[in-house]
Amino acid sequence: MSVTPIRLFGDPVLRTQCEPVTAFDRELARLVDDLTDTMLAAGGAGLAAPQIGVGARVFTYHVDDVIGHLVNPVVEEVSEEEQTDDEGCLSIPGLKFPCARPLRARATGFDVHGEPVVIDGERLLARAVLHEIDHLDGVLFVDRLDTATRKAAMRAIREAEWAGAPVPRIKVSPHPSPFGI
Repeated sequence: MSVTPIRLFGDPVLRTQCEPVTAFDRELARLVDDLTDTMLAAGGAGLAAPQIGVGARVFTYHVDDVIGHLVNPVVEEVSEEEQTDDEGCLSIPGLKFPCARPLRARATGFDVHGEPVVIDGERLLARAVLHEIDHLDGVLFVDRLDTATRKAAMRAIREAEWAGAPVPRIKVSPHPSPFGI
């Protein structure tokens, strides 16, 4: 278990669709532990695997003192009723913008042991789950903003002190992925 550097806006891994997990093993457990430790250290409501450079369909969340994770999540249902609230992202640090999301959402997937899990979320939990599943599809919350807000967000991102930081070099292992992808 360790706190891992979080990838920032502009890193191509954040725009890449993740592959499903096929091996529910020690490596997956380590990934979930790393995601959890990193999320808690950063004070986030959620963290997806690509945010630490891993292209696997896994995320963790911490909402209302509940810490959890979901592997291979699928959005099953969302409410037509929406909520609009400030939303931020650990990969876009220090910035928040009003973003509309469904008030309620249901997602299914698996836990680290391969057991089925259902998350029925409302308000912040729904927002967090949908935000993290977006990450697994290469979508960032700024993509969901209305036109004027997105324009302001992109300007704020360009002006952020962390903007333009070098993207970390990624070394690809010649060995098979421990996540079965």
